[in-house]
Amino acid sequence: MAENLETWDLWYPGPGATGLPFARSRINARDAAERLLVHAAPQKLQVAVRDAAGKLLATGDRLERHQPGPMSYLLRRGATITLEDGWPTDRDIGLVVILPGGEAGILKGWWNADDRKEWRWQLEFYNQNRS
Repeated sequence: MAENLETWDLWYPGPGATGLPFARSRINARDAAERLLVHAAPQKLQVAVRDAAGKLLATGDRLERHQPGPMSYLLRRGATITLEDGWPTDRDIGLVVILPGGEAGILKGWWNADDRKEWRWQLEFYNQNRS
């Protein structure tokens, strides 16, 4: 299973001399697939995806949010990562969600008010002790 893990490194490029880390998450490549969610992403984001050996697989640079909201999508097309604004819908149930700091879970439920001033969601987390 370790050979299927990818490291998603999300970086906030604005503050400080070189920016700040936002999240680093190890995700099964099958689960990440071509679309995943990021909760509370900063206004600007850089993304690097590496395989278990550290080989760079995909990047996204100068990604920028243009709408407020609790979630953003990261879309992977080959070696390119792009960011898309949006609110989850029923079709997004089952996607990986990366939280600030790097914990990742699977979206199990989502609801938001029509005016988007409130929302409720559920995540499932799974871990395995590999020692």
